[in-house]
Amino acid sequence: MTQERPSALYFQNLPLLFPDLWKYGMLALSILFLLVALIILTCQLCRCWRSRNFFKERKFVNKAQKETTQENAFQGKTLQTSLLGFGAQPCHEIKIQNIRKELKKLGVCFSPSSANKNHPVGILANDPDQSQGKLRFSLLYNKKRLELLLTVAGALGLPRLECSNTFVQVRLLSWASSPSSDLQHIVHEWQTQVVKNDSSPTFGDQFACILQEAELTRSSIKLEVKYFDRYSRHIPLGEVRVALNTLRTFESMEFCKELQKATKDTVGEVLVSLKCLPISQRIEIGLLKVKTASLYNSAEKCIYARIDVFCNHHKQKHQKSKPKTFASMTVFNETFLFHLPNPIVWDCAVLISIYEMHPKSRQLVGQAALRKGGTNNMGDHWERMMQSIQQPVAKWHPLLI
Repeated sequence: MTQERPSALYFQNLPLLFPDLWKYGMLALSILFLLVALIILTCQLCRCWRSRNFFKERKFVNKAQKETTQENAFQGKTLQTSLLGFGAQPCHEIKIQNIRKELKKLGVCFSPSSANKNHPVGILANDPDQSQGKLRFSLLYNKKRLELLLTVAGALGLPRLECSNTFVQVRLLSWASSPSSDLQHIVHEWQTQVVKNDSSPTFGDQFACILQEAELTRSSIKLEVKYFDRYSRHIPLGEVRVALNTLRTFESMEFCKELQKATKDTVGEVLVSLKCLPISQRIEIGLLKVKTASLYNSAEKCIYARIDVFCNHHKQKHQKSKPKTFASMTVFNETFLFHLPNPIVWDCAVLISIYEMHPKSRQLVGQAALRKGGTNNMGDHWERMMQSIQQPVAKWHPLLI
């Protein structure tokens, strides 16, 4: 009996390591199973999301095909439309088509008297028998207070388009030296409220600014009616211009003028150099100088440039210059390299945008567009670059807004 008791005590004092090992092993195995289950669940959710988008697109294509078939049966013809092949087109081809449309816009957007002819608004603007509508506004100049008061009442007879949210952009322009000069600068800029789905919108916005009497002779008001677009550029419908030298002091002048074709204003010039590097499949764009008039009556100003390149239906990642203190002649002296896709097709479009910096926003000063086969300076500059391989060619281009 005395010998059995020490042995029993010995077994009771032995550490029980085997049960703890099983506990930790089961815990690790359960965590592993949980991770595997989460991964499988994530994969299944991704597959469901993709299949849902696919069925949505397929439903849209089937609906378009059905509508097209009904239309063709009604007309007695079998017409091929672009929607029938939409489902068979891969995604990259659809992106290429969208970029082609943007390149076409660039070709006509930045000329002084251009309009987008592909858009319904541009088609209406080119039709002399089709009225674009009228704009009602009034101007009053108070000689004692040196104050100009503008009231935008509304518009009449605008073209009816789907989701035609309309507003008026107002710019007070002044010539740099004399009215005979082409170079202008923006003294003030305003924008009315956006009126939704109305062909005869009523705005009722009032704008006032201090303007010296001597500045009336070389100033003008530009009112541009636009369709609001949340995700792209606003679509210009037409404009009205009034020279302020025709104003009579202390007498309100009311106007109801027909909208004219929207045009661009020259607000400066930019000196750009282009260099073709076919071996390394690159194009070098040099931003040398920017010449503008005074901007927005602000004391301390900084400007910078953004360069966008479209080549072979592909938009390159944009590049920005360093901010520079504004002067009548701002010197940048910066170069930017853009890699071109293979095979090299020198059918490019270069867009240079100059912005004025503000603490919480930015203001567009002007834009210059260069491309192959462009008009006037654009095409000549591009041809000289192609003839001077690996040699920079510099030329002045107008900044338009």
